[in-house]
Amino acid sequence: MNRYPVWKYILIAVAILLGALYTVPNYFGESPAVQVTSGKSTVKMTSDMTAKVADVLTKAGIANNGVAFDGSGTYASVRVRFATPDIQFHAKSVLEQGLNADPADPTYLVALNLQADTPKWMQSLHALPMYLGLDLRGGVHFLMQVDTKAVLNKRIQGLQSAARSSLRDKNIRHAGIDRVGDTIEIKFRDDATRQKAKDVLSGQLGDLLYTDSGEGSELKTVVSLKPAALKQTIDDGVKQNISTLSKRVNELGVAEPVIQQQGPDRIVVQLPGVQDVARARAVIGRTATLEIRMVDESVTPGTEMSAAIPLNSELFTVGKGVPVVLSKDVVLTGDYISSAVASLDQNQQPAVSIDLNGDGGRRMRDATANRVGKKMSIVLFEKGKPEVLSVATIQQELGSRFNITGMGNAENSAELALLLRSGALSAPMEVIEERTIGPALGAENISKGLHSTMYGFAAIAVFMIAYYMIFGFFSVFALAVNLLLLVAILSLMQATLTLPGMAAIALALGMAIDSNVLINERIREELRRGASPQAAINDGFGHAWATIIDSNVTTLIVGVALWVFGSGPIRGFAVVHTLGILTSMFSAVFVSRGVVNLWYGRKKKLQSIAIGTVWVPGQK
Repeated sequence: MNRYPVWKYILIAVAILLGALYTVPNYFGESPAVQVTSGKSTVKMTSDMTAKVADVLTKAGIANNGVAFDGSGTYASVRVRFATPDIQFHAKSVLEQGLNADPADPTYLVALNLQADTPKWMQSLHALPMYLGLDLRGGVHFLMQVDTKAVLNKRIQGLQSAARSSLRDKNIRHAGIDRVGDTIEIKFRDDATRQKAKDVLSGQLGDLLYTDSGEGSELKTVVSLKPAALKQTIDDGVKQNISTLSKRVNELGVAEPVIQQQGPDRIVVQLPGVQDVARARAVIGRTATLEIRMVDESVTPGTEMSAAIPLNSELFTVGKGVPVVLSKDVVLTGDYISSAVASLDQNQQPAVSIDLNGDGGRRMRDATANRVGKKMSIVLFEKGKPEVLSVATIQQELGSRFNITGMGNAENSAELALLLRSGALSAPMEVIEERTIGPALGAENISKGLHSTMYGFAAIAVFMIAYYMIFGFFSVFALAVNLLLLVAILSLMQATLTLPGMAAIALALGMAIDSNVLINERIREELRRGASPQAAINDGFGHAWATIIDSNVTTLIVGVALWVFGSGPIRGFAVVHTLGILTSMFSAVFVSRGVVNLWYGRKKKLQSIAIGTVWVPGQK
């Protein structure tokens, strides 16, 4: 009656072993380390960099405790652990010199960091510790407000310029194109011309609404963005700022920065471990500019490094050091770019479609009218240092809208479009909230959080064992398994643990033991009815299951709602809370039943069970 098949015991044992495996890394310390990331938007971090970093350190005679490639995309990095902080500082200096031909214009950024001391065999199984949030490690918190009006203003200006350029190219006459609020008003003399203009614009410019008005020779068409496009414009602007900020915080060497959108127009930036607020503000708030310049083709290709550079030109490098000579005259800057998106050219090959505002379109037309077949480049300047993003050949006279082709694949076109958008912030941002948490306060928060959880667990254990005796011990064991599995899952997910998360863990303990209380009381109730001990155990678990499901599902709904509609600390609390409910259902019912079956299941003539005092009505 109360026996588990062997496979269930094996399942419980495997769950406990895996829980221990993925929980243990949280108890190892941290070693001083350095983090190597890309310092240029056109240079990608790949796993090949691990060998290059190791080679630089070996040549310098610097011993390390492991070189590893971590992350992907924007967050890709190489991290190297060392035995002491002195070696760490020395290695940072050596890597900065060994990886960068020009330290004043670094290709790779080297920052100090801390790396977990988890054994390599555990790391190979992805058994890593949880990250500590801002309130536990200390650091800087910024809440930034994006100027969405500036985002919309830039988009409307681009549409106005694109509309004017499209009608001019098709030789469609109009009586004026004016901006009225967030709309564009185009005037016409006759309805036929108006309809022809609408056909042209609808074919070239998507996501627009057209509203006709006027009579006689004073006809108007009001062009506006569709509501979905309006929302998408704001979302894209915020995401561009997030992308830009993500690239910039690499300089600070933050192991796990939090850069995420909060609401429609706010960005949360959390930098755990960073204490220099002034530098953090300078890094995330600095400006960057894009410039479009012509390539000086008077210098023979291949001789750029040795030839005399003309007075009105400068020598730059593309990608990983390919030289190119550019004119000092700037055709136009990134301020004239309204949008840049990955697209397909007329041959269905990856390209980047760029829209310029009115002034930018005129400047581009004047600059390219007599330079078809010449080469043009796009240069990003950040911190006064140039980086050539692209060099392309002018195929025809360009205006307010043109394509950069020859991108090779869709990934390259998407990346260049992102760089063109995110080289500078898409819109101004204002810091509306700023907090700094010192490392001492973070350590105190960790200590208090751990102690509160331990004391809570101990208090529950004492009460359960005193009140339910052996069954109380079984309940405490199941509760320990629940805590083990919860921490293991959070570690496996590489979650960031915060104070609300620790509060959710403590709450999960209290809620998890409630299921065991229900089970124990149902067993007592069956005993009061005169059932045999074996039957009481079987019926107690069976009857309590429905109640446990009901109570946990209703609580789970609340947790999911907090996760879906909440943000920041609330969402962090909801994740731990929800996982705690799921693990408690497994441990309170499956694990505790397994332990009870193992203890009592083989006793055929069981006369009594140690579950505390079973009060029977009418007895004294």
